[in-house]
Amino acid sequence: QVQLVESGGGLVQAGDSLRLSCAASGRTFSSYAMGWFRQAPGKERDLVAIISWNGHSTYYVDSVKGRFTISRDNAKNTVYLQMNSLKPEDTAVYYCAARPQTISVSRYDYDYWGQGTQVTVSS
Repeated sequence: QVQLVESGGGLVQAGDSLRLSCAASGRTFSSYAMGWFRQAPGKERDLVAIISWNGHSTYYVDSVKGRFTISRDNAKNTVYLQMNSLKPEDTAVYYCAARPQTISVSRYDYDYWGQGTQVTVSS
């Protein structure tokens, strides 16, 4: 069982940066692939970025490539999402998620979810 708690969201202006954190409970965090997803009002929950259990593999959707960076610190049971050059279209609730072992781009493959943190980017 893994419990996830996101933090770091807020209201920023276009071009600003934010760093989201997701703290995980459980002794097996290092064996889980982790993902960040986001959901804007009236839209589906979409993938943003994923990272393998050891941090060696990452994947980003095209819309955030070059602006967002996913990382993890297994010693701290935490995964991060550094978001730079934020745009109004990045406005959404951001969720972290965990699944055992291998990474997946499908939200349906993730077993554990946090409660989400709101990111709002004004123009």
